[in-house]
Amino acid sequence: MKTVLNPHLEAFRIVSIPTIITTKLVKRGPNFKGGVPEYGNVRRQIQRLLGDTNASSITTMIDYYGLPNSFPGKTTIVGGTPHERVAYLEQEISKDIDDPRFHPYYSLHEFEAILFSSPQEIANTMIQTTSLVNLQTIKNSFSTPEDINDNPTTCPSGRLLNLFDTYNKPIYGSLISQNIGLETIRAECPHFNEWITRFENLQN
Repeated sequence: MKTVLNPHLEAFRIVSIPTIITTKLVKRGPNFKGGVPEYGNVRRQIQRLLGDTNASSITTMIDYYGLPNSFPGKTTIVGGTPHERVAYLEQEISKDIDDPRFHPYYSLHEFEAILFSSPQEIANTMIQTTSLVNLQTIKNSFSTPEDINDNPTTCPSGRLLNLFDTYNKPIYGSLISQNIGLETIRAECPHFNEWITRFENLQN
């Protein structure tokens, strides 16, 4: 998302520095990155980032889907809708970190959900326009792309893999989001839009 977000945030005099979560440290060779490790690991890395006094704000972009039970609030989650549940989890991790510069964000239900903001751009980017009807049907089955659910076979990434066996998040996720554009994603995904709005208001 950095190629989509960075230019927009720069217009608000905000310089963003993406940091990928390290999931495992090894003595030799590169460390493992990506995915969501247990909360203790994530907490340490957040606190390390907060140790940089030059950072005006620290946020997260973690998938709600598959979130480990070790995360604050996961085993006591409340809320009738996905948006209410993710708001509760963000509130709980914010309490645990307890720093005014920390503004958590969980992707509902995962990053791939925002790609369903435009089934047409998914089909175009994957060069498989015959899948457009299936993609549009999936989108039309939910109030917003962020409501696409969190079952291993029906989560957003699972649905994309069912339609496109070559789908790869780092490559195609980035390309599709760029082709869709931030304006469309924000209009279709209210929780994502709230997150971006929060940063736009940092200078106020």
